[in-house]
Amino acid sequence: MEPLYGQIKDYAWGSRSAIAALQGRPVPSDGPEAELWLGAHPGAPATVERGGARVALTEVLAAEPADWLGQPALDRFGARLPFLLKVLAAEAPLSLQAHPDAEQARAGYAAERARVGRHRNYVDPFHKPELLVALGPMEALCGFRAPATSARVLAGLGVPQLRPVLDALAAGPAGLAEAVRLLLDWPAAERAGLVAAARAAGGPDGDLVALLAEAYPADPGVLVALLLNRVRLAPGEAIWMPAGNLHAYLRGTGVEVMAASDNVLRGGLTPKHVDVAELLRVLRFEVLDQPVVAPRAVADGVVTWPVPVDDFALHRVTVDERRPEVTLTVPGPRVVLCASGRITVSDGLAAVTLGSGRAAVGPAAAGALTVTGAGAAYVASTGLD
Repeated sequence: MEPLYGQIKDYAWGSRSAIAALQGRPVPSDGPEAELWLGAHPGAPATVERGGARVALTEVLAAEPADWLGQPALDRFGARLPFLLKVLAAEAPLSLQAHPDAEQARAGYAAERARVGRHRNYVDPFHKPELLVALGPMEALCGFRAPATSARVLAGLGVPQLRPVLDALAAGPAGLAEAVRLLLDWPAAERAGLVAAARAAGGPDGDLVALLAEAYPADPGVLVALLLNRVRLAPGEAIWMPAGNLHAYLRGTGVEVMAASDNVLRGGLTPKHVDVAELLRVLRFEVLDQPVVAPRAVADGVVTWPVPVDDFALHRVTVDERRPEVTLTVPGPRVVLCASGRITVSDGLAAVTLGSGRAAVGPAAAGALTVTGAGAAYVASTGLD
C-alpha cells in the first residue's frame, strides 16, 4: 500500500466544513468542498509519489496494468480502474438526475460523437451505478414512491393546475412516465407561479418544497421531487442507485463508490445542462419500496453493502482495543480511506499509516489487507469473484 492523494471538487453545493473536518484542516474551508475523488478517473485522477514527485494514478496504471489491475479486471474492464471512491459533502441539494445503463452509455457516447462531435450527456461509454454510505445523518431523494402516495401529497397542495399530473398518477406505476413528463415539460412562463403556489400550500412535504424552491424558484423539478422517496440515512446506512434510478442528494456527508464514469442525465434543480427527453428515455419508471440498504456483517469487524454489479464492492473495517487487527481479502486493485481514528494498512508489499480523511492504494498483485490501530476504514475494490 502507498499513500493516495485525492482531488477536491469545488462545486457550489459543497460543504465548507465536512471534508476539511474529516481531514483535520481548519474549518471553514476557503470555498465549497463538494467531493474528494480517490481513483483514476481522467476528470480528476488521484496521485501517488514517484521519485519525489506526484504522479497521476492513471499514469501508474498505464505503465503496469497487469500488476496493478490484475488479469481478471483487465479482461473484464480493460486497462482502467473500473471504480471511483469519493467523499461527498452536500451543503445544498444536488441536481435531479439519473445515469444510463451500459448499453445506453455506449450507444449515447457513439451517437453524440458522430452527430455533434462533442459530448454533453455522454462523456464516456460506461455506465454509472452508485452506492452511497452515510458518514453522518444524510438526506436524499431516491427512486419513485407509490404513485398513490405521491398523488395524495400533490392533491394536498390544492393547486388546480396539477390536475393532469394527478390523473396520470391515478393510473398507478404505468402513469409515472406521463406524470414526470408533464412536470418537466411545464410551460416555462408558468413554472415560477406553479412552484410558488406549491410552496405557499405547505403540507406534509412543505419543508422539502421550501428547501428546493429557495434555490430553484422556477424549476418544476421541485414538484418532481414529491414523486420520490425521501430518505433519511443514519450513519452506516446506504442507498443503492442503479441505472435509471431518479435521485438527488439533499444534504449530508457520505462515502460514495461508483463505476468510473461521469455520465449524468439531469432533469432539474441545477444550472447545468438539462436534457428532459434523454432523461425520460433512460429512466426506469418503477416503484422502489425500500431504498435504504443496511450493512451486512461478513466477518468480525467487517461489513459490506452487496450490490448486483462487479465494477465495485465496498467494505468497512473497524479496529479498536477489543479487535486491534482485521484481515480482509479483496480482488484486484484496492483503495482504502480512513474515515476516523488512525490506522495502519498493509498488503504484504508495504504498509502505510493513515489519519482521518487520508487514503492509500494498492495493486492487485499484493496480498490480503491487514488493518491495525483504532479507527474505521472504507475499502473499495472490484466486485469480481
